[in-house]
Amino acid sequence: MISHLNKKNLPNIVDISKKKITNRIAIAEGIIQFSKSTFKKIESLKTKKGEIKNIAIIAGIIGAKKTSELIPLCHSIGIENIKIDIKTLKKKSSLKITSILKNTGKTGVEMEALTAVSIACLTIYDMCKNLDKGIIIKEIKLIKKQGGKSDFINY
Repeated sequence: MISHLNKKNLPNIVDISKKKITNRIAIAEGIIQFSKSTFKKIESLKTKKGEIKNIAIIAGIIGAKKTSELIPLCHSIGIENIKIDIKTLKKKSSLKITSILKNTGKTGVEMEALTAVSIACLTIYDMCKNLDKGIIIKEIKLIKKQGGKSDFINY
């Protein structure tokens, strides 16, 4: 059964009122791949729109904070900590974006972690699309979820 549908298969926000408050963490990651020539330009960290990594980090944080506004049945939660890291993968002409979110609450932060990565990747795409129309955003996935009823690790 899909958790966001009720017995009549109508949209339903999950009732978390009886859940226990626990420490929660979620880690997500994604890759944004460029042509070799575009990647060389990006390595200098400048585009016509500004320094891409710092802007993408800020965009990812904003995306995480606005997740419940973007995903209709997602709970609005307090984010107690968020870290976004962008690593250069030179051999693959790519950037790897990782988000780590933490909170103490009744529901997890997986959607916020995935949204942070997605928005950071989309921001980089937007900033670099004038250089390369073939940019690929790929492998956005949940790496780890901890807290609540079940833990999940996807290494």
